[in-house]
Amino acid sequence: MDLKKEAAQKAVTFINDNTTVGLGAGSTIAHIVNFLSEEVKKGLTLKMVSASFNTHQLLLQKGFTVQSIADVAKLDIYLDGCDQVDENLIALKSGGGIHTREKLLASMAKQFILVGDEAKYVQQFDTTYPMVIELLPEAIRYVPANIQQLFPDVKTVLRMSDKKEGVAVTDNGNYLMDLWFPVWPNLQQLNNLIKGITGVVETSLFYNLAHKAIIAGKDGINIIEKIPA
Repeated sequence: MDLKKEAAQKAVTFINDNTTVGLGAGSTIAHIVNFLSEEVKKGLTLKMVSASFNTHQLLLQKGFTVQSIADVAKLDIYLDGCDQVDENLIALKSGGGIHTREKLLASMAKQFILVGDEAKYVQQFDTTYPMVIELLPEAIRYVPANIQQLFPDVKTVLRMSDKKEGVAVTDNGNYLMDLWFPVWPNLQQLNNLIKGITGVVETSLFYNLAHKAIIAGKDGINIIEKIPA
């Protein structure tokens, strides 16, 4: 059983006709594109936006018209995967390095739904994945020095490119830095303090953004709803 595919199939049922849909990146999202392509053949009409180059290209291959993020102010729904999500729907997205644009789309959406398999769903984050920050190149010394003052135990690692010599550069022309915590601090405090450092563009901690999570497991689909404040 392909649990990611099961989660993707369920996610598609939340997409209505004549809506603007945002998509993130990853294999689960690729399944969603494939399912949506079949629904479009049956008459579903959608406008599509994506933060991901790979997803954008797949959408074009499937015949979708894809809008630029800059041309969009709001989305009806945004679907994305994650590395981990906890029971409060706080998510960590550390792999692709496109979290700033993904967060922009998530913030635009009336409904932001995380989609994945049961391995992604945890009671609390473990230390398998870092928190990633996008930072201005000019802040390459200033930002880690300030983070170290706030969290002395953190290990800060500038992300290097695996395809060329030098630093990994985001689509926005900025750098990425991985923050490895031996134990996760309070997530609300962490979110506020890191984002408050001048030179930090965004973090890969999706705090208080998601409305639902669709989690596929061996016992079926579990839908976790955001608890109203």
